[in-house]
Amino acid sequence: MTVQKEHKPIGILGGTFNPIHHGHLRLALELYERLDCEKILLIPSARPPHREQPTVSCQHRLEMVQSAIFGVTGLSVDDRELRRKGPSYMVDTVSSLRDDYPQNPLYLILGLDAFMGLSHWYQWKRLVHLTHLLVIVRRPESVLSPKHPMSEFLNNAPNIRIEDIPGLNISATHIRCLIAAGKNPRYLLPNAVLNIINTYQLYHDNII
Repeated sequence: MTVQKEHKPIGILGGTFNPIHHGHLRLALELYERLDCEKILLIPSARPPHREQPTVSCQHRLEMVQSAIFGVTGLSVDDRELRRKGPSYMVDTVSSLRDDYPQNPLYLILGLDAFMGLSHWYQWKRLVHLTHLLVIVRRPESVLSPKHPMSEFLNNAPNIRIEDIPGLNISATHIRCLIAAGKNPRYLLPNAVLNIINTYQLYHDNII
């Protein structure tokens, strides 16, 4: 009798990564180990539909992610949104990942703020049929208020999981502001990423 191989989950962590920092990386690594994932895919967004277009090029942001995770077991970069034309809709990304990994459970990693705004995403209800939603909260008591429009969906929809992970209080916006002000962002992001920022003089102007 042939024993079927168990397929481990694959985590999906999307973002502009403008720039990627230790908050992103620590979350990804902790989820990789906690959930016994095959890998966590970090997926830079090319044209995010719900926020301003990043001021730094796709290629530079991709290079920063690649340098940040170089040699780190369990973390991989996926550039499919950078290669795809049009807005970077997550439902299209997850659908293509579902085709690529038909046997693996997929976990779409969302912060609580992103989950609260999920109803504004393009074809958002399809996501629950394509993937598990992994909602990250920083404190157990920070789960949605019963009065929030997404509260009922959180309680009744299948394939939603809450994970309480204390986060590093690091903001990409703060890093960009520090650099634009001529201050040193060291220890907020990997040295390899800071080297790329300095090499290409990224974020050194006043456009945040």
